[in-house]
Amino acid sequence: MGEPRDTIADMLRSVHDRAELAALLRKDSALHAYELGDLDDFFWPYTTWYRHDDAVALLYHGQETPTLLAFADPEPLADLLRALTPLLPRVFYSHLSPGAEAALRPAFARDPHTGGPHLKMVLDRLAGDVTPEGDVLTVADRDELERLYAEAYPGNWFDPRMLETGQYVGVRRAGRIVAVAGVHVWSPEYRVSAIGNVTTHPDHRGHGLAGRVTAALCHLLRRTTDVISLNVRADNAAAIAVYERLGFVPTAGYDEATYRIA
Repeated sequence: MGEPRDTIADMLRSVHDRAELAALLRKDSALHAYELGDLDDFFWPYTTWYRHDDAVALLYHGQETPTLLAFADPEPLADLLRALTPLLPRVFYSHLSPGAEAALRPAFARDPHTGGPHLKMVLDRLAGDVTPEGDVLTVADRDELERLYAEAYPGNWFDPRMLETGQYVGVRRAGRIVAVAGVHVWSPEYRVSAIGNVTTHPDHRGHGLAGRVTAALCHLLRRTTDVISLNVRADNAAAIAVYERLGFVPTAGYDEATYRIA
């Protein structure tokens, strides 16, 4: 007759032990780089973790809209999400393994105008044919950087706190930041990083600045992390080509979307 759904819900556990979580996530560090990074003290206070068998879900509260991250094989992931559904916020963004959407229905409806298919990529071997360029940015560069994002990348996920990590690199022309590459997570303790918020001012595109500033950031990140990852839209062929030229390779597909309570 199968296992009752209330029994599966009872098996959902809220996890507060970082060592337990790290042991599970390190089974595939490239797939779970974001979650591993969020175990770091810098991010940990903004996280809530759940586990069902070996499937792990992270709810990150560090931004206005919470983000749910969950990557696992279809069956355990579906069980995890069905058990977790009553505990989810009314609106959340998500990074989920392909096919996981069905487990959230009918409680939640997907916003068809957000997200879409994405790729996870990991640095395999840093290529030597891209010349690194850029200087490390600090909190003193926040206002200028936010202006750049407003002009060049208005849909960004920039968290100004990340400038405190010292893992943002910018290229200047005529004294202004015109290209930048930064991180979404960075953890020397767990030896993982995830590149994000890469953009170039529209007036300076077409000159290879995105590749050069990302290469400079990769050189910086290699001093402290072993896994350097990034997420990119699956239909962003230009960005994927830049990352592949730098030495990144695809590791998994996943889906991003906003969900609202139905």
